[in-house]
Amino acid sequence: MSMPTTLIRNGRVIDPGQDLDRVCDVLLAEGKVAGVGKIDATADEVIDATGLIVCPGLIDMHVHLREPGDEEEETIASGSAAAVAGGFTSIACMPNTDPPLDKATAIEFVCRQAARAGLCNVFPIGAITKGREGSELAEMGQMVRAGAVAFSDDGRGVASAATMLRALQYITMFNRPLIQHCEDADLTGRGVMNNGAVSVRLGLPGMPAMAEELMLQRDIRLVREVGARYHAAHLSTAGAVKLVRRAKHDGIPVTAEVCPHHLLLTDEACATYDSNYKMNPPLRSRDDVRACLEGVVDGTIDCLVSDHAPHGIQEKELVFADAPFGIVGLETALPLFIKALVTPGLLDWPQLIRRMTVNPARVLGLPKGSLAVGADADVTLIDPDVVWTIDIANFRSKSSNSPFGGWEVRGRAVATIVGGQVKYRDGQVQC
Repeated sequence: MSMPTTLIRNGRVIDPGQDLDRVCDVLLAEGKVAGVGKIDATADEVIDATGLIVCPGLIDMHVHLREPGDEEEETIASGSAAAVAGGFTSIACMPNTDPPLDKATAIEFVCRQAARAGLCNVFPIGAITKGREGSELAEMGQMVRAGAVAFSDDGRGVASAATMLRALQYITMFNRPLIQHCEDADLTGRGVMNNGAVSVRLGLPGMPAMAEELMLQRDIRLVREVGARYHAAHLSTAGAVKLVRRAKHDGIPVTAEVCPHHLLLTDEACATYDSNYKMNPPLRSRDDVRACLEGVVDGTIDCLVSDHAPHGIQEKELVFADAPFGIVGLETALPLFIKALVTPGLLDWPQLIRRMTVNPARVLGLPKGSLAVGADADVTLIDPDVVWTIDIANFRSKSSNSPFGGWEVRGRAVATIVGGQVKYRDGQVQC
């Protein structure tokens, strides 16, 4: 049975991969892009996109879905619903579940649950080491065959230089990126926020910027030797941005990402002791924020991600020092990146969309991020002008641990199409 055809009319079609930015039509048929331009064909459904941006489906390559193990915080189904509500057609999920995604059967489980949910594409990221314990390498080859698109021990940095070297050497066999959580745990110790004047004033143990930069510096040295594809997760310090910039200049295969909270907030936000501002990496100084913004603008930082990290209310209501790190982000990432980058004129729309489509697809090696004829019919429709207030009570995620409730923002996804099927429209997730 053939799938219904969809004609998206009169939208501002932005496809950075094809240097396309003009008002035209997009035809979707049989789960693929069938045409882009002035299209006179009839279709089963016509969507009037006048005043809207039509772009390749947004990709978030750094999310935590908590299944298996912490389904009360999030499931693959609820996380997928949050994703399409935020305009994301594809997400890549980190392996720090319980048990972790460190074997082929765990990767297959994620793929099955994602197919059952039937909302967005979910690409599992396998663990670098067994149990994410940093010592013995996990069976990467088996996980690749099961569907793993990258490898990471996210939530923990791989502390051993010898283990990291072996991982980089091994991963070159599979042409997959290794994603590192750059944090020297010996240096961060029991820290709960950025180490600086604010942490001293608040009497909270600090996490020094050096902990991020030393591990990144070590890894870049290893990558220089091995040549493996290396991706630095959630950059947060000026020094880390400088290290990636220099590595790229030297031709080392290093890419990087940043989250909206590291572009919009500083450690001053922790002054209220609200644990919704507690995250890892922590909110840094104003100079670090400025450096991260510059890194996005000049291309040092390739990708924009949410680091969606759900936690239950009872956990986040603990005192700041005891509460877990992390905030949810799938449903707020797009408007927050607009606020940080487009509204102040740092990026234009094609540049923003490139960092949320083409670039993450390239880093992960996904056949996504394009509206070329024959590409998968993953499309996001964005109203760039709508002004609205973030209401955490309306999140599709099972969790609501966000510091952005009550923020007035501009721009949001109004429709999300995955494989030619509308999965989100007019505020409703459509299963």
